This record gives sequence, C-alpha cells and structure tokens, in this order.
Amino acid sequence: MPTYEYECKKCGHRFEKFQQITQAPLKSCPKCHGRLKRLIGTGGGIIFKGSGFYATDYRNKKYHDDKQSAEKACDKTCPSCPLEKDKKSGNKT
Repeated sequence: MPTYEYECKKCGHRFEKFQQITQAPLKSCPKCHGRLKRLIGTGGGIIFKGSGFYATDYRNKKYHDDKQSAEKACDKTCPSCPLEKDKKSGNKT
C-alpha cells in the first residue's frame, strides 16, 4: 500500500498516510480541518544487499553438481577445453 504525503494549506501541518491507490485523496487537515494538498513523493528506495542479483545466483543445484562433475572428469589436455579457457581468461562460469 502506498504512502502519500499531505500538507495543510492553512496551518502548514505535514503528514504521511497509508492509503490504497483506489482511495480518494484526503481533503481536510486532522489538526485544523483546513484544505489539504497531496504532495508528490519521491517513492521508496531500493536497497540491494546480499546475493541474488546475478543470473548465476539463480541457477539450480543440478547445474552446480553437473559443473563440478565435469571439472573432476576433465583432464584439461584438450586445446579447446572450455574449463581451461575460463581459468586463463579469469571468467567464472
């Protein structure tokens, strides 16, 4: 539910109100019953913390198990080995 900010035109009282989007804006100040003006808000901030923001964070357990099995089975002697290329270039897959 969005938070709307209001300011009274009469007394200058500012406050926030949780309202549904479909609700009509408030019209009278809770302090002096003067007319209200709904202010344009900046919106909520987004904070990115921890893992979960990269495609590799969403891969399933089977993918990781298959990758480990391939790394163990590969002798890395073939010139076109993708595992060896990734290690040389510094890419993580």
